[in-house]
Amino acid sequence: MSAQPYELPSTRTAVVGELAKLPAFFRRDLRIALTYRMGYVTDWLGLLVQVALFYFIGKLVDPSVLPSYGGKPTSYMEFVIVGIALGGFIQLALHRVSAGFRNEQLVGTLESLLVTPTTPTTIQLGTVFYDLLFIPVRTTMFLVITTLAFGLDLRPAGIAPALLVLLAFIPFVWGLGVANAGLVLTFRRGTAILGFGASTLTLLSGAFFPLTVLPFWLAALARFNPLAIALDAMRETLLGQAGYDRALVAVGEIVPFSAFSLALGLWVFGLALRRERRMGTLGLY
Repeated sequence: MSAQPYELPSTRTAVVGELAKLPAFFRRDLRIALTYRMGYVTDWLGLLVQVALFYFIGKLVDPSVLPSYGGKPTSYMEFVIVGIALGGFIQLALHRVSAGFRNEQLVGTLESLLVTPTTPTTIQLGTVFYDLLFIPVRTTMFLVITTLAFGLDLRPAGIAPALLVLLAFIPFVWGLGVANAGLVLTFRRGTAILGFGASTLTLLSGAFFPLTVLPFWLAALARFNPLAIALDAMRETLLGQAGYDRALVAVGEIVPFSAFSLALGLWVFGLALRRERRMGTLGLY
């Protein structure tokens, strides 16, 4: 009886097999998060303190300088709450993506994961899979809770279009985080670069103040800031009368930035990973 030749798995089978590993990453990170529940408490306390700070700042702001959406005047709290939600999203997401890889390295599991029959892309996605699901839910919960607590006039019909914009924006943040994770693999420290990049994006986004108060040349640069594009679209859908048409326009503008950021991040991380493997320093921290 002749031996049957070994057949390599098809591309489709291989992709399905890799995707089937993602729930294992999710269960692991969920159990870790539930074990250290104080992290949830401090996270929300920080958000509440930030909201309280901007609430009192808003009492000093002249409402006439704020933009209107859908022909309706906007209070400072309504304006800034969307900025806090999306600004907090990018800060948390950037930190979690790079910290996920750093933690794997510190506890000694990164090298073990990389010798398993799992592609680096699956490991990259799996390491942040929990956060990719948790952070948008957290952002939505934050908007709902603050709207009810402060009596803000956010349109429930605008939540779905706003989430569509947020989903298009997620790969942009993930790409930056993965690129920073590559720098951490090589230089062991990357928080300064991460903080500078996130602060610059937030400053030029109009998250906490209208872009009209910036110098003309800085306000012009904001047109090429994906965070500013996402913020403007989310405010128009949540505060104005805009719907899916406005959201789809923003998605079309954001997607090229997201694709470039994700491709760059994966390239930087892959370059760093090959370097560490070649030098035998992947397990060093």
